[in-house]
Amino acid sequence: MSDDATIAVMIERIRAACNPRRIVLFGSRARGQAGPDSDVDLLVVLDRVENRRQVAVGLRRLLADLPLAKDLVLATPEEIANRGNLVGSVLRPALRDGIVLHERG
Repeated sequence: MSDDATIAVMIERIRAACNPRRIVLFGSRARGQAGPDSDVDLLVVLDRVENRRQVAVGLRRLLADLPLAKDLVLATPEEIANRGNLVGSVLRPALRDGIVLHERG
């Protein structure tokens, strides 16, 4: 399976599992600078996150069989509003340079 096809499977699984508002690809893959060992950086925007660790672990398990390394960042719209422009926040480059792969209509 190609990297693009693997990423598409990731997006579909995440959509089915938690109905996120938005999923954004960021990092080296979004910049077109991915190497053979590059991971897939995804910002998953959820309406709310009651137990961040539980949701993150569940999503990682859901994606564990896929061949690409992945790094998932979970955020709510409120967190994005409060920290999205902070220098040093992972949200800033994800929002500024990321590619939206899913947006709930």
